[in-house]
This record gives sequence, C-alpha cells and structure tokens, in this order.
Amino acid sequence: MNDVFTTGYADAYDLLYRDKDYNSECDLIERIFKTYGQSSVRRVLDLGCGTGGHAIPLAQRGYDVVGVDRSEPMLTHAKRKSRAASLSGGLTFRRADVRSISLDRQFDAALMMFDVLGYQLPNEGVVSTLRAARRHLASGALLIFDVWYGPAVLLQRPSLRTKTISIAGGEIRRTAFGELDTGRHVCTVRFHVRRLRAGLPDVEIREDHAVRYFFPLELKFFLECSGFTLIRLGAFPELDLEPDETTWHILGIARAA
Repeated sequence: MNDVFTTGYADAYDLLYRDKDYNSECDLIERIFKTYGQSSVRRVLDLGCGTGGHAIPLAQRGYDVVGVDRSEPMLTHAKRKSRAASLSGGLTFRRADVRSISLDRQFDAALMMFDVLGYQLPNEGVVSTLRAARRHLASGALLIFDVWYGPAVLLQRPSLRTKTISIAGGEIRRTAFGELDTGRHVCTVRFHVRRLRAGLPDVEIREDHAVRYFFPLELKFFLECSGFTLIRLGAFPELDLEPDETTWHILGIARAA
C-alpha cells in the first residue's frame, strides 16, 4: 500500500472536502440501520475513519463509535475535531491497519466509507479487510461500504480535475489526474496540492493514490468468502437507484452470516 494521507495532505484534507455532506451521509447510514438491521444498532466500527467525518456526527447522535485508521496525521485531526465537539463519551480512535485490526470486542455495524475498500488493491488485501470487519461483527450485523463502480470507471475514464479553495490569506490548489490499469482494476490518481499564502513560502504536496474499482460479481464473491451476504448494491448517495455506467460511486450493504 502506498504511503498516502501524510501530514501535508492530511492538513489540507478537510478543506479540500469541505463540500462533502457528511451529515446527509450519516442520515443515509441511519436509514440503512433502520431498514436492514435485524436489531438495534448502537455500537459502530468505522474502518478507515480518516479525520472523523462520519464517526463524529454518529457519536453526536448517540452511537458508541470506534474509529480506526492507519494514518496518524489523519487521526490527529480527528481527535482535535472530537475535542472541539465536546463529546462526553462514546467515541474513541485507534491507529491500526484495517486488514489486521483486532479490538477484542464486537459491534452492531461496521463502516468502510469514502473508498476505504478500494485502497486494498490485491485480492488478498480485499479479503483480509473484509474478514477483519467480520471478526468484529455479531451474526446478523451490517457492513456498509462505498466503492468505485467498474462499468462507470471504464466508460467515463478518469480526467484532469482541478479544485481551488480559499483560505485565510491565500488559497489551496489541487490538481488530480487518474491513470487506469485495467488488468488490475486500479486507477492511480496523482494529486498535486499547493498551499499559497501571502508572505509565506508555497507548500507543495504530491501523493499518488491507487484505488481499486469493483464489479458486482466480484464484490459478491469477496463478501461470501469473508462471511458476509450481500444485501444491496445501489447508487451512492441515491441508494434507491440501480447503479449504471453513469454511477462512479456505489454503496454496498452486507450482513454478517
């Protein structure tokens, strides 16, 4: 796995994704809990939690959440945001690899949001991650994840994208370009981030993020090999819609067997 979400990128992460509607996504997650859960969901494992975009709102809604991530810089921001939210309890963060995490406790649901599963490139990495999630779930518990949808990736193809964010005294500019390896089902996105502020030296960050895209039958196979039953694959965030070649992101719901 590449060395990604390092300090420079983590410092810019929440600014770059400040238009991502985490609260609406948590609304959807709660709807899934109520629609597909076989019992009440209170304990949630957030694998690949990043800066806490889902973990913190869910904890604010009364869930007992454990967030796990391998990037210490991302967790630093998650912990700072958690303190700022004045949470009295119900939220902890752990640094660990999602492929091998062992917490010695079980949860009512597990999340892998914002392409976490896609960062597991080889088949064995996908299976190891899913099996790690399964070890922490009681029978009947839910797994919720989003991934890139292969048919859409192959039809639309990655393109050069730019984004500019205004900050105090300057701006952050990000360019991203993806390259496909169709034999491996991998898109490598090359990020170049520049932080420009008056009177200060420019800060430049470069990271290459290799992300796997998936097809329905292989997802079903990986899940079944890992102790899950696939319940639903839908467009994301419009879960009620069927995915097609226009749907870059899809949401998966599985149940621990």
